[in-house]
Parts: sequence; C-alpha cells; structure tokens
Amino acid sequence: MIHREGYTTLILSLIVLSILTLLTKYFSPSIYVLTLVVCFGLFAFLVSFFRNPSRPIPLHDANVLYAPADGKVVVIEKTHEGQYLDADCLQLSIFMSPLNVHVNRHPTDGEVIHSEHHVGKFLPAWDPKSSVENERTTVAYKTNHGTIVMRQVAGALAKRIINYAKKGDKAVQGQEMGFIKFGSRVDLYLPLNAEVCVKIGDVVEGNTTVIAKFG
Repeated sequence: MIHREGYTTLILSLIVLSILTLLTKYFSPSIYVLTLVVCFGLFAFLVSFFRNPSRPIPLHDANVLYAPADGKVVVIEKTHEGQYLDADCLQLSIFMSPLNVHVNRHPTDGEVIHSEHHVGKFLPAWDPKSSVENERTTVAYKTNHGTIVMRQVAGALAKRIINYAKKGDKAVQGQEMGFIKFGSRVDLYLPLNAEVCVKIGDVVEGNTTVIAKFG
C-alpha cells in the first residue's frame, strides 16, 4: 500500500522520468539503457519510501508504548525537556533512514493537549542539536501515566513534516499521527518512571516493538 502523502510525488516523478527516458531514446540512444535502469531504480526507491504496510498493534495496552516509527534507537537518556514540559524526563530517539517506513504513529492513547510546528534548520538528524534547532513538530499527550511528548524532527534531507495530530484530538494507540519525507528522527520524552524496553542500537518497528512500559 502506498501512503497518501506519496501520490503527488510518485505521479510527477513518473511523468518526469518517463519524459527523460523517451528524450534519451531519441536524442542519445547510446545511453538509453543506462538511463532506463537509473530511472527505474529511482522510481522503485520512491515507491519503497512511500510504502505504508498494514501494521495493527499486537495488543491494545495503556501500560505500554509501541514504537511510533521504524528505525534505529540512537538516544536513551535522562534529559530536561525545556520546549514544552520544562521538566526532567527520559528521552528516547529513533533515527529513520531513507530506507525505513516513514509513517509515524501514536505510541499511546491519550488526549492531544499540545500540537505545534517549529520552523528551524535542517541539520543531520543524528546531530543532538537537531532536536532543538531543526524544523520539527511537538505533540503532547495527556495519559494515565502523565504527559508524554513526541517530536518529529526533520533531517538534512527531510524538508517536509506532516503532523495530523491537533489539539483536542483523542489519540488512539497505533493510529497514524503523521509522515516525514526523506530521512529524519522521532524523539519521545517520557515520565521518569517509564521502564525502557530497548537499548541503543536496537532496530525497532512501528506499532510492533514495545519500547517502554509503565507499572
């Protein structure tokens, strides 16, 4: 299944690549086959990037947090979240490479009590400064375990962040909350009593991997 955010990109890419291939065939036939292979590979990559696999959560459980994105865990640390919470918490960050599924999902049930887009830079997503300096969104959930903050962070290639969560929404664990185009990361800021169930370097899968528990 292709994510709806990819429809326009894929249609335009198919038109442009098709025209390029035809022009090469008629004006530079010596490189036609190479051009065809390169264009096919590029389009196949775009189709893969915008894939949206069916990913129902294994079990609806208010005491666990499922990974909100596919990728690699790159940060697990106690930190002070100063942009919204102004409190100490646990930060857990997942880096998404261009090869990962880029659909973002609600990690928990809760009321969306804050949703904000921040204009910023496009530092590499692995840079620690990206969480506070890059283009990003901040979504806060009011849950039975306290306030949980999820931040979508743009990277050097990610130029567009889509956030569907609006203040006042009732978030449902596992449902889509957004999409980030081309390489990025997701930061979660959890209450200090959360039990983290992954370690740095782990590869996690959205809606499948339990990343933290409460109680």
